[in-house]
Amino acid sequence: MAIAEHPSVCTLDCPDTCSLTVGVEAGRIVKVRGSQALPYTAGVICNKVAHHTGAFVHGPGRLHHPLQRVGPRGGDSFRRIGWDEALDIIHARTTEVIDRYGPQAVMPLNYAGPHGLLSYDSMSLRFFHRLGATQLFRRAMCGGVRSEAWVGTYGAVPGVGPEAAAEARLNILWGNNATVTNLHLVRQLGIARRHGGRLAVIDPLRTKVAEQADLHLAIRPGTDVVLGFALAVALEVRGAHDRRFIAEHVAGYAEYMEAARAWPPERAAETCGIPLAQIETLAEWMAEATPLVIAPGNGLERHRNGGSGLRAAIALPALLGKLDARSGVVLGAGNAFPRTPARLHRPDLLPPGTRTLNILDVGRHLESDTLDPPLRALFIYNHNPIVVHPDQNRLKRGLLREEIFTVGVEVAMTESMRFCDIILPAATQFEVDDIYVSYGHPWLQRAAPVIPPLGESLPNTEIFRRLAARFGFDEPCFAADDATLMDEALDPADPRLRGIRPSAVPTTEALRMTAPDGRPLVVFDTIMPATPSGKVELVSDTLAGRWGPEARLPGYRPRTAALPLALISPASDKRISSTLLGAGGAPADNPPLLMHPADAAARGLQAASRVKLWNALGAVILPLRVTDAVPPGVVASEKGTWLASSPTGQTISALVSATDRADLSEGACYNDTAVEVSAA
Repeated sequence: MAIAEHPSVCTLDCPDTCSLTVGVEAGRIVKVRGSQALPYTAGVICNKVAHHTGAFVHGPGRLHHPLQRVGPRGGDSFRRIGWDEALDIIHARTTEVIDRYGPQAVMPLNYAGPHGLLSYDSMSLRFFHRLGATQLFRRAMCGGVRSEAWVGTYGAVPGVGPEAAAEARLNILWGNNATVTNLHLVRQLGIARRHGGRLAVIDPLRTKVAEQADLHLAIRPGTDVVLGFALAVALEVRGAHDRRFIAEHVAGYAEYMEAARAWPPERAAETCGIPLAQIETLAEWMAEATPLVIAPGNGLERHRNGGSGLRAAIALPALLGKLDARSGVVLGAGNAFPRTPARLHRPDLLPPGTRTLNILDVGRHLESDTLDPPLRALFIYNHNPIVVHPDQNRLKRGLLREEIFTVGVEVAMTESMRFCDIILPAATQFEVDDIYVSYGHPWLQRAAPVIPPLGESLPNTEIFRRLAARFGFDEPCFAADDATLMDEALDPADPRLRGIRPSAVPTTEALRMTAPDGRPLVVFDTIMPATPSGKVELVSDTLAGRWGPEARLPGYRPRTAALPLALISPASDKRISSTLLGAGGAPADNPPLLMHPADAAARGLQAASRVKLWNALGAVILPLRVTDAVPPGVVASEKGTWLASSPTGQTISALVSATDRADLSEGACYNDTAVEVSAA
């Protein structure tokens, strides 16, 4: 049988949101490659998606039918049931909870599995809003710190596009492991370097892209704000601050620089753990370079000073007056799209006064009845919380409680699903209609199914339509089909859509969001800052109002941990968070722990093949790799591995505190984990 090719879009948690060509033979996906529909990705995709999609869709862990647990939680004893029985059980058990405790005893636990606007959250939020369930603040897990820092400084506007990196005389990757998390940005960096541009990388880990850089600043985790301040001072000393631009377009300059001057390069070098010459060199390059592009990554936000580090980094182009169509910061692309979340999610259905919980606190609230009412029914979807959440062991203890009725909606039998009472099989992105914005570029894409849903699996939208019907929710919004949901997800009348309804965007081409004159939407070119002052706000009363008075100005909080080593958790080139791991993890999938030779020698571990990584929250056994790819005092191991890969049944998420928070958005501190290492 001939292979039929269909257009599609990658839905995984990545800024590139690649366009795909999917080869199908006899109802099975047999090949995935990049397509030309999205000019930015230009037919290139990562090895993860190219090589593992078939196993992800058709592998042995794929869920085909509704299941009911018949054995202990965390085990593998389930029986197949029908959809009607599954919905009846969910309705009966959830209604019991609501009758006894009220609707806020019910909570969704979801995050960022699929990134299509429909699958991510559309009919699902309508259902939970109508139910009156406890709401979840999800952005603390990832992305919230970055978003708050950007919006607090520039407003909800797009920065410079990633394609600008191709023409930059200096590109700075800051906390951005781009080779494995931002592939197409790396292509732009290559173009720039072939034309004589320089590349500087700021990252505690010597990543692959850092190996290729002209300058690698391996700073200590949490010291980004100190480096940003020192660069601001070094640029001021050089007379590189653009006084005219600052006077017209920057608010809070004097107060900001007063704080920055407490960190001259000499002091900053000692705190950051890098040579003074590196700070001076980078400042010199920044003063000289036009165009200049800074591309921050997720790593920059995941520590105690994450918000301050981001704000100090993104302030630098404003101090230099290098903000236009060719220079600036690669952030804020998601602000280019005319999204209408109120129409899609229907928050008007939510009863006034309904509480909202931070997603990082879920383990604590599940383990102990710390709330009134307590949590007694949980719906897990688009999420593998046991692998992803901090304080993994506490979350597991919470999910083991039989009195908390738990429903899972998932593509595969993840370890989190093994704790559920009822599992509903979800369709993959290749089996549904959806529409895709991106947080890394300004192109809108739509995808249609390339194969039918496997077995009895259903799209997320249909699953929650059926749940709404079983609960007796008869408002018209619960009957909306997927095309209607697409048209409610974005404003069809917005000129950025050029008269094309979202549900009619061609699946064979991407639609770029542009200004009325057809040029890209870029702050200080076709759009101005959307802050209260209309300027770049280096001092933010908005952030102070949201996150406390300390957030008004970036600041440095020194490390106070008792244990000597700082654990960072970079992304893997084999998976995206915990997705695309094949069958779900095995001992061979256990990534190594990287440790500096000096730290290994101090612990007598030079010849060790395996070590125990531990703190008060847990212990993980990992292979040891002694290398100078990490600086002294820092250890690194990849995130996203499943429990099955670990001899202790724990992964590095078990060691991450759920109570340590970043300085904005109450964000998680994955790259700020205090640990010790000993022989296994």
